[in-house]
Amino acid sequence: MTGAERREQLLVIGRRLFAERGFDGTSIEEIAAQAGVSKPVVYEHFGGKEGIYAVVVDREMQRLLGMVTASLSGGHYRQKLEGAATALLEYIEDSADGFRILVRDSHAASGTGTFASLLSDIASEVEHILGAEFKAKGYDPKLAPMYAQMLVGMVALTGQWWLDARKPKLDEVAAHLVNLAWNGLSGLDPKPRLSPEAGQRRRRKEERIQREARARASTRRVPGVPALPVLPAVADDGVGS
Repeated sequence: MTGAERREQLLVIGRRLFAERGFDGTSIEEIAAQAGVSKPVVYEHFGGKEGIYAVVVDREMQRLLGMVTASLSGGHYRQKLEGAATALLEYIEDSADGFRILVRDSHAASGTGTFASLLSDIASEVEHILGAEFKAKGYDPKLAPMYAQMLVGMVALTGQWWLDARKPKLDEVAAHLVNLAWNGLSGLDPKPRLSPEAGQRRRRKEERIQREARARASTRRVPGVPALPVLPAVADDGVGS
């Protein structure tokens, strides 16, 4: 195993243990034992548990911020809202361990701030969009920061709840979030649905996941049966990608 491969292995193990037990409940000894190495190897790569944790938290923060920020580019304002809500829920769906680490009180050793600071970064992105919308509609753009905090806080808290609940399905949760944010309590749609553009993006992702699963399965050779060719995954190129 190369040095880069060993480093990645330690990060994967550390990420899983931090998600299960938190920073204080995870030890260097356990990380080393599960990797099949001695403690000095871990120290050589990261200088200690704090170093592994800092890299894990930074990776998760950058991934989530990147997904949400990308979802806010292009499209109508409602599509941006749908994209942001869906992006957060997709991150939780695909990276539950990472989200569990982020929503815990970040340890001072991370050096990258807390989940609250991440939400603040996302709110800043939303603030710029709201400011332009408010100005165009004759509203006071100075109120945009407050509304940005409201919207991001609503989506984030719902995401924390859905992390364990996992019901209703992702699309339904996103649709109801947008329903409340877009229509307000006085105008709620009794049966909200995501826009066709958002639904198309979700279907493309699901199709890509299925293709990748079939490709992985095709590489498992059965004696006497030739392996099927592995098809390359096609990246999403639709709305919100």
